[in-house]
Parts: sequence; structure tokens; C-alpha cells
Amino acid sequence: MIDDLEYNTEREHLIIPEYGRHLQKMINYAKSRETKEERNKVSKAIISVMGNLQPHLRDVPDFQHKLWDQLFIMADFELDVDSPYGMPSKEEIQARPEPLKYPQNHPKYRFYGNNIKTMIDVAVGWEEGELKEALTFTIANHMKKCFLNWNKDTVEDDVIFDHLFELSGGKINLKNSNEDLSESSSLMRTKSKYGGKGGSGKKSSSKKKYSNNRKRY
Repeated sequence: MIDDLEYNTEREHLIIPEYGRHLQKMINYAKSRETKEERNKVSKAIISVMGNLQPHLRDVPDFQHKLWDQLFIMADFELDVDSPYGMPSKEEIQARPEPLKYPQNHPKYRFYGNNIKTMIDVAVGWEEGELKEALTFTIANHMKKCFLNWNKDTVEDDVIFDHLFELSGGKINLKNSNEDLSESSSLMRTKSKYGGKGGSGKKSSSKKKYSNNRKRY
């Protein structure tokens, strides 16, 4: 009796395992039928079983087309039947997709991220005025927050202004601005609330603070 046991390691490989081995045996049975009429009859029965096994796909557009394609795939494209959608090409199904083109950016200050550089490039292209000033200070505040997330300490506004000047290719210069960025404590307020140490970021200066409560556009 033990000699009659079958192990999965000794059975044939399942092409689409989620359908199970019984369905694969049904497909092999359909392939063994001599007449096309018999193969068509068995194949339609198999499609009905496949639909019952995956009821969540019934709302997917072209549901039947998907099932017939899977039937041919599990039959290793060796099933000669009359499909309402035709037999798909084996080369097309097994073709490898084109590799994705990932951005190959190697920024000097990685803790700012690529989105900051994109925002800076947009700001550079804007005309001078209140909108551009508001955008540049918003970017600078976000840069300060990114720096604090990386450094976990405090940072002087002059450091952020220097980095912004460098990343903008010298086209955005806030070094002589009479406004300060938001306090480090306010930028790190979320972390301080849960026990993290937010830097005070206070410094004596006659400059006015550029707060997030300023008019937004």
C-alpha cells in the first residue's frame, strides 16, 4: 500500500498551481481526446470549472478571454480546440517585459530626496514675485525638516540657505533674507509629542520669522 503513494516531488510540474492538480489532469485528459469535437466539449467544461474556482474574476472585463488564455498556458499550447478568442502566441506570453528605466540620480545631499530637487527646479523657472517667494520658503522649510529627520538635532537656517543656493545652481539666494525659517521644535513637533527629542532651534536674531501661517497660495 505504501508503494502506491504519490508524492508531489514525483508528479509533473503545475504550470498554474492555484488551479490545483485535478484541473491539470482534466486538461491532460482533454489533450488525449482523439477528435476535435470531444476536445471542444471537454475544454468548455474545464472553462466552466475554472470560472467557478475564481468567482472574484467574474467582474473583470473580458473574463472568459482570460480563462481561455490560461487554459492554453496550462496545456503548454498543445491543445487543439476551437477557442472563441483564438490561441495566444507562446512567444508573446513568455516574452520578457522591457526593463524599467529607473532614475540614476546621485544627489550630494541624499537626505533631501529627489522630490526636493524637482521642486527647486520648478521654483527656478517661476517669475519673481510673492508666489515664488512663498514657494522658495516652503521648500526651505521642508529641507530643514528633512535635515532634522536625518540629523535628529538642530540646524542653523544659514546651512539650509547654503544648500538651497547650491542645489539651485546659484539661482535661489536666501542668504541675505530678513526672514527666518520655522523653528526646529515646530517642525519636529510630531516626534516630540511621542517622546522624541525635538531641537529648540531658537537663536537670537532681529529677523522676523517666516511661519507656516503666512498667506498660502
